[in-house]
Amino acid sequence: MPTPKAEPAPSPTARPGAPAAVRRVAVLGSAGSIGTQTLAVLDHLNALHARGEHPTRYEVVALATGSNAATLAAQSRQWPGAALAVASPAADLPDGARTGPGSPADLVRDTAPDLVVSAIVGVAGLPPTLAALELGADVALANKESLVAAGDLVVRTAHRTGARLLPIDSEHAAIWQALHRADRTAVCPPCTASPAVARVTLTASGGAFRDTPADQLAHVTPEQALAHPTWDMGDKITIDCATLINKALELIEARWLFGLGNDRLGVVVHRESVVHSLVAYRDGNVLAQLGTNDMRIAIQHAITFPARALSPAEPLCLSALGSLTFEEPDLARFPGLALATRVIDAGANAGAVLNGANEAAVGAFLAGRIPFPRIAELCAHALDDTPAHNIDTLEDALRADAAARAAVEHRIAGDA
Repeated sequence: MPTPKAEPAPSPTARPGAPAAVRRVAVLGSAGSIGTQTLAVLDHLNALHARGEHPTRYEVVALATGSNAATLAAQSRQWPGAALAVASPAADLPDGARTGPGSPADLVRDTAPDLVVSAIVGVAGLPPTLAALELGADVALANKESLVAAGDLVVRTAHRTGARLLPIDSEHAAIWQALHRADRTAVCPPCTASPAVARVTLTASGGAFRDTPADQLAHVTPEQALAHPTWDMGDKITIDCATLINKALELIEARWLFGLGNDRLGVVVHRESVVHSLVAYRDGNVLAQLGTNDMRIAIQHAITFPARALSPAEPLCLSALGSLTFEEPDLARFPGLALATRVIDAGANAGAVLNGANEAAVGAFLAGRIPFPRIAELCAHALDDTPAHNIDTLEDALRADAAARAAVEHRIAGDA
């Protein structure tokens, strides 16, 4: 991974032509779980600013959603003046909203925000994320698929423009905070972990089926898979947590955010979801980041970095927890997790293939077309079936994504 010297990152409140105390924000995926919580955090921070307790005021200049036009309309009333986009055709579009698959990226280009919260689910989040980075805007990243599908392209673009990638995923936000860095203003990139870092361990809740015997997994239903034990998330990511493919995607994301290889990445199952990740150093010290199961904490940290503002979340009470548990993941029951190692080693388009195949397979499972264990199997087959090529452009990534989806559909048709 290239690590050229980056220009000094701008302060979180500074942008030419804008007052120092105002930051202009675009929220992509505003109707989803992360998007709605982001808007709640911005509202909270603005209340702190009004009381003189936080130096920055946030102006929402753009809101984009996949298809939930009703929620977008309600949000536009709360944040008047925000430009609007709906990626998929929808009834009752708010006045002035643009529509179409390219509309979120166009929205970013036209509004030129200081900060883009990228929370559109899936590879659909890649074009607007790249558009933001091309402008040099900071990106608070909840769309891990952008780095999974086109990590090298995304990082190279950020290097070139001086944009910062600020992780929102709780695991990567934890790693970011636990890493010792001489310069904490340049976040990602460059993010090549020091040789002093021996290992980074991501924690996993284990998902809905962490205690389900292997011989029962072929009979579980989508409704059961969507019953996550500790987090409230959207359907796709909740299924990914049940297969542990979400953790595979997060390992690939960590590879790009922090410059780590398979030899320094690992996963441990932590049922309580209180320890969000750990960084072990070669001198024997291990730093862990703990917090309540509330995504507003990670969202706010990315938005306010390097400042720390009063949190809207309940504080962590260690005495109420009683105990914390850790165990090795069961790769025999959840083979999708092991696909991360294969993808990181392979490079090229392997991440885009895994991501596209997984999105297609999860959709097929939710539609009742395949059993649960078939998701990981189809992802592995797609990696076998799709020729390798480099990801040098957005079109390269989307071509690999389409090929992976076609490979999955071909296999499903063969099962019928």
